[in-house]
Amino acid sequence: MTNEIQKQYERLDDVPSIMARLKDCYAVLDRHTRYVVTKAFFGSKMTEGSFVQEHGVIMLTLVEKLEDLKAGLDNETYIDVIFQSLPPSFDQFIVNYNMNTFEKGIHELINMLMQYETTTKKSTPSVLFLRCFNFQDERQGCRTLEKEEREGKSRQSSYKR
Repeated sequence: MTNEIQKQYERLDDVPSIMARLKDCYAVLDRHTRYVVTKAFFGSKMTEGSFVQEHGVIMLTLVEKLEDLKAGLDNETYIDVIFQSLPPSFDQFIVNYNMNTFEKGIHELINMLMQYETTTKKSTPSVLFLRCFNFQDERQGCRTLEKEEREGKSRQSSYKR
């Protein structure tokens, strides 16, 4: 410290007031940092098919940064933004959460989302559709398909009359 600065702070008795005064004078403004973090938080979108745990960790990190920067958002706003960042496959969960008016923290919400994701992945059946052809001769299979298409068109045209 220079002599001038030292003389200014000799009158202050306690360390916290000195630190607060120095911070006011020389601290880097957090406005740009807060802008960047809020832009990332409000603009995040989870892609369909990715894991909700990874997205939850990202959102939780951004929430903690916003709280450190004193952004002034409450818990319900954080939860609303997290819900808006989820893909449509979580719409049923969001409706259920809002109807039951849960009062959960963000950590609990992310755990609930992970449980929902695992149960929905288990309950969705995998279906495979097959169409059988006679593949003894490739040309015969193609002819059969062409013949079916022509018959389908002639049936459609006969119904229009």
